[in-house]
Formats: sequence, structure tokens, C-alpha cells
Amino acid sequence: MAGIAIVLDLLKKSHTKHTFHSSSSLSSTAALSAVATAPFASRFLFGSFEPRVAYCDAAAAIDDDYLAAIRKVSADALQFETPTYIPSSKVYNIQPKPLFSAFEFRALAMTTVRSLLMFYLPLLEPKPASEDDDDFLNNAAEERSRADLIVPLKKSVKQIARETTVVTTRRVLERLAISYVSQRVAWKLLKDVPQSTLRKAGRGWPTHLYIYKVSQTTLRGHFLGIAASWTVQVGIEIYRCVVRYVKPNPEEEEEGQVEIAEQAKDLGNKVVGITVRCGASLVFAAIGAGICSCLMRPSTGQWIGCALGDLAGPMVVSICLQKTLQADG
Repeated sequence: MAGIAIVLDLLKKSHTKHTFHSSSSLSSTAALSAVATAPFASRFLFGSFEPRVAYCDAAAAIDDDYLAAIRKVSADALQFETPTYIPSSKVYNIQPKPLFSAFEFRALAMTTVRSLLMFYLPLLEPKPASEDDDDFLNNAAEERSRADLIVPLKKSVKQIARETTVVTTRRVLERLAISYVSQRVAWKLLKDVPQSTLRKAGRGWPTHLYIYKVSQTTLRGHFLGIAASWTVQVGIEIYRCVVRYVKPNPEEEEEGQVEIAEQAKDLGNKVVGITVRCGASLVFAAIGAGICSCLMRPSTGQWIGCALGDLAGPMVVSICLQKTLQADG
């Protein structure tokens, strides 16, 4: 009996000690962390704690080929299907021409030939022969012909200087547009209009829509050229007005105050006339480019129509204004 009592007492003490440690470890988070981080030397206080780990082998049967196929499908989906949250941006290729392109050999040669033909061709018109064979009259005619050859040369030189100034001013305006406006607007102003016309011709648009689009593109692409021409013409008129005021003729010195008012009024009228002519040139160039691009090859027709409209616009406006003034008078 005594032996049985001793055995029962030992079992009771062991059960009480195990219950104490389990209840304290479950009731306190600090005790759990202490048990989990207990070193080997302190196991005699907390007992032997062995965490249980569960292993999952659900992906054990997936081979490398299957993973490679999944990666390829994901890459193709990202490449060919643009997500809605990624904005699509258009790249604007802006390539301005050199600043002094008007002074290159080819451009300067074409400008020179065009200016010389413009002022020397009228001299080649046939004139009626004179019946008077007097030597004095012949000498006077020779002197007049020599003077006529010098005057067109001076006009040709002025025209060359004017055209090169206009082209250089346009290059300056192009750089200002690139610096101070958005890339989209600068790209439209500096676009290669004949190449754009070729691209539009291949889109299969109706005729009226195609003419409208080509005219719109020409209007934008030709705007800086017209703005440069307007700037140069207005600058020339202002220079003439200032020179006339600083160095007046002897006959005009007596009426200086009246002359200043008249010069200012005359300058305003000239600026308005230049603005109207430049606007008409821009509009007629756009319309001519749109129409001629349908009648011939798109790029060539656009260039020819733009040049014809640029020349015809001021002439049409001048004729209409003359008729209007004559009708009013």
C-alpha cells in the first residue's frame, strides 16, 4: 500500500507541473514568444518545445516547361494588349532646318536666278522700231538702255536680300515655336506638308474630306512663312517711315508737323494692306494646295497649288479692292 501511495503521489505531481506549464503558455503571448525564442541552455525551465511544420507538395508536379509557357503568355498579353491605365503617347519628330539655310549654295542660286528673271524678262519684250535715224536720238536711246539694265540689277539685289531675310526670319520663328509652344503645335507648324499629303492620299478618304485635310495641313505648315513675310514687309515700311522722318526732304521741312501725321496714317494703311495681302496669300495657298493635290500627284500637286495660291491671293485681293474703291467713288 505504501508503494502504491508513493507512485500515485509522483503521478499527481507530474500532472500538476504539466498542467501549469501548458496553461501559462496558452494564456500569455509573452510566454509563447519566450518559449519560441528560448535557447538550448534554458530548455530545463520551459521544457522541450518542438514546432510542428506542415509541408505542401501541390506544385511538385509542375515542370519547367509549364512555367516557361505561363511567362510567355503573360509577356504576349502585356505586349499586344495595352492596359487601359497606361496612356498612349505619340512621338513628335521635330527636325528644324538650319538657321542660315537661305545662304546655302543651292537655295541662294535659285533665289538669284528667280530674282533676275523677274526683273530682266520684261526688258526682252519686242519694241517698235524707230523711224528717226538721228545720231542724237540713238545716243539717247543707248544711254536709256544702259540705265534700264542697271535699275533691274538693283531691284534684283533688293529682292534677293528680301527673300533671304524672309527665310532666315522663318527659321527664327521655327525655333521660337519649338521653345514656347507645345510639341504637338510645333510639329504641326514644322511638318513636311508634301510628305503629309502623300500619307493622307493613302488613307482612302472621300474627296471632299481629303481636300479639307490637305488644305488644313497646308494652312498650318505655310503659316510661319507668311508670318515671316509679314514681319519683313512691316519692318521695311517702318524703316522707310523712320528714315523719312529723320532725314526729310528740303521741300518737306516746312510742313514737318503735318507730314508726321500723314506718315503715321500712311504707315497704318500700309500695314493693313500688308496684313490683308498676307492673309489672302495664306488662304489661297491652302485652297490651291487642296485642289491641285487631287488633280495630279499628291506631293507635287500640293506644292504647285501652294505656290500658285501664294501668288494669286494678293492679286485677287488687289483687284477686288480696286473695283470696290472705284464703285464707291
